[in-house]
Amino acid sequence: MTKEIVVCLGSSTTAARGTLNWIKELEKRPQNNKFHYINSGVGGDLTYNALQRLPKVISLHPDKVIILIGANDILASVFKNAHRFFIGWKHLPSEPSPSWFHQNLQKIVKELKSKTSAKIAIASLAQVGEDPNSKDPAQQKLNTLFEEYSQIIRDIATQEHVSYIPFYEEFHKAIVASPGRAFTKFSFLSFYRDYILREYILRHSFDEIAKMNGWKYHIDGVHLNTLGGLLLTNLVQEFLDKK
Repeated sequence: MTKEIVVCLGSSTTAARGTLNWIKELEKRPQNNKFHYINSGVGGDLTYNALQRLPKVISLHPDKVIILIGANDILASVFKNAHRFFIGWKHLPSEPSPSWFHQNLQKIVKELKSKTSAKIAIASLAQVGEDPNSKDPAQQKLNTLFEEYSQIIRDIATQEHVSYIPFYEEFHKAIVASPGRAFTKFSFLSFYRDYILREYILRHSFDEIAKMNGWKYHIDGVHLNTLGGLLLTNLVQEFLDKK
């Protein structure tokens, strides 16, 4: 039996670098045996970078495409050290902003619609940090931007008549019901500590690392542990189940 090709386009949450591998979780489910998943996630990518990689996605002749991108656009707008890093590492030709994000994401969707016959779904974004009513300036700005960018994603899905995966809404509902820590600073050192030292050398699980760091749905405030990752997995499953 020829399997349907499902391409997942995104950044580290899709690439599964230091985060729950939601694509592997989907592969474990018997009802998904008819799908062949292709992971097109690249750590650190912004929406602009995903757009540059689109020809490769199109060449795969996908039957379905799931897009989850934008968290790094936001982080680059909130934290100066993240901004410097992304501008240089990802060779960005423009300053990250909601309007640039909108432009790039809409181009991705339009190109996929015009050059493939794939069913397309865009997922909104799980918040960074777990305090929806924080007084911390960084977390407040994150909360505002994640809501704004997720509204942009929802609007594009409506305008382009593609499926919308309400990840932001489900994640927000969870942290409102059970608030956690604020995300107050962006630190590459802490990410590498968790990813290399704790996970690969000391062999701690994602959930053990999350507990060490004091997070409920994240591992480090950005990347998803099992609880946060399964919220996404189950929502993507609803899209895959559609006829």
